[in-house]
Amino acid sequence: MLFRLRHLLGLGLPVLLASCAGPMAQRQAAAPVEVGIIAINDFHGSLEPPRQSVNAPDGKGGIVPVPAGGAAWLASAIDTVRGKYANTLTVSAGDMISASQLASSLYLDEPAIGVMNRIGVDFNAVGNHEFDRGQHELLRMQNGGCEKLTAKEPCAIEPFTGAKFRYLSASTVKADGSTLFPATGLRTFGKGKGAVTIGVIGLTLKGTPDLVVPSGIAGLTFADEADTINAAIPKLKAQGADAIIVLIHQGARTQGLPDPNGCENLGGDIRPVLDRLDPRVDVVVSGHTHWSYVCDYGTLNPAKPILLTSAGVYGELVTDITLKIDPASGRVISKAAKNVIVQSVPYTSSRGPLSNTTLYPQFQPRADIAEYVARYVDASKAFTQRPIGKIDRPAAKTEGAQGGPLGNLIADAQLAATRSAGAQIAFMNPFGIRAPLVPTADGTLTFGDIYLCQPFGNNVVTATMTGAQIKATLELGLDATGPIQALAPSAGFVFTYDLKRPSGDRIVAITLDGQPLAMDKPYRVTVNGFLALGGDGFASFADKPEAVTGPTDIDALESWIKASPVREVPQEQRSVAIG
Repeated sequence: MLFRLRHLLGLGLPVLLASCAGPMAQRQAAAPVEVGIIAINDFHGSLEPPRQSVNAPDGKGGIVPVPAGGAAWLASAIDTVRGKYANTLTVSAGDMISASQLASSLYLDEPAIGVMNRIGVDFNAVGNHEFDRGQHELLRMQNGGCEKLTAKEPCAIEPFTGAKFRYLSASTVKADGSTLFPATGLRTFGKGKGAVTIGVIGLTLKGTPDLVVPSGIAGLTFADEADTINAAIPKLKAQGADAIIVLIHQGARTQGLPDPNGCENLGGDIRPVLDRLDPRVDVVVSGHTHWSYVCDYGTLNPAKPILLTSAGVYGELVTDITLKIDPASGRVISKAAKNVIVQSVPYTSSRGPLSNTTLYPQFQPRADIAEYVARYVDASKAFTQRPIGKIDRPAAKTEGAQGGPLGNLIADAQLAATRSAGAQIAFMNPFGIRAPLVPTADGTLTFGDIYLCQPFGNNVVTATMTGAQIKATLELGLDATGPIQALAPSAGFVFTYDLKRPSGDRIVAITLDGQPLAMDKPYRVTVNGFLALGGDGFASFADKPEAVTGPTDIDALESWIKASPVREVPQEQRSVAIG
């Protein structure tokens, strides 16, 4: 009977409430309070469907690719999840902006913030990409205004009023000891004895300085993640927090059959952080790896009964988290989560057409978001729809650690663009490749296509390295201290590696134009500006002699494709894994 009555109340029948207000108030004060946490991460200004899919179980032991994403569809999915709950909190675990689609990036990601304002985000943890345009531009994202802090013009379409949600940056510390944004936030649901309060801690990974341009974070330090979280918990508890939610821009990966709700063989840099956390943390919403998972971490470490989630990337998933909180004891008595696929529209991938599936719900675009996004997409069409050349086939990035044909194509482009600086070799980091190149039926690519692939606007840099330094650099991408990333080399350069060998000694052979690379010989090497600053952990690229800055990476790619009537996508293996 109580369940039935609560159900009718949830449907909005006030007569029942009026007829038994006294007894019901007493029951509600003693009853657990349910709160829905709606979580996303790594949106990266994906205003339009990103032409990517979520691989999900097909119910028959296999997988089905589900086309997903797009801001208007994301809004509908969030609205659907939000509709399940009387009490909700909508959060994001960083990288909401930058490395964005062109329609967002051209306008300094102001439309990405506008979308999230309309969706109703409450808190967003800063990620590493939030610092791509520097801390002062990031402050403008929060506070609004049209001050010109970058090469692009702010407020080009409309005045920018800033984020209505609150950025959190518990571990980002200024010279005076204060944090760049607040470290925490609180949200209370209900009244009197039936009220519950959720404390939120938001932060980015300690390794952010390795991932952004140093000038953009001058004067900032990035504290240890676990220490920062643990220090914030007593303060939140003293302020009445019954539940603790952490939004952290750091993450994990799983293995096995793709499943956005799986947790098989969880690994990654977030695990050591979780193992050190105060067990009073209830939920950790994570990101950064662009991987999706839902994990009861207590099954891996019984001392840390934490619910760990991630919603992948580009708004392709929404995490639906249910908390039940006992207001009398001030503790979470149950928690559960599920990743919801934001199934949107069919598209053509590098492997051919991809259709919708009835195995998962399909969302319809929310009209106000679709109209808002269309304003920016239409304004950007002069850039996005300009043809730049043809390729002979789709260019795909190999899943995982290698750049594949697309990585090779980009490396070739950067080598050609820097021959005048003496370049002999070029390398591309696979993690810097954001999307495959999928041409039209006649092979045509547009500027929008190549921008989706390389949205960072890095200049390429050519410098001198010895063969021994090149080998040591390649070893950095294959060592045991971070994710494996075999750099994609330009034509004529081939290296073979064996991950079963000891870390630091995994390169088996290196050749250039068929000859062994001479360890004591200097070579001219080209990489993008991010790598040239030591990004992605490749510190040995930094501060090399005779460095010459060339064109942007996207200009190099456009010029290389345009220089041939139909540019062939290289198919040979240049980074070869054995063992």
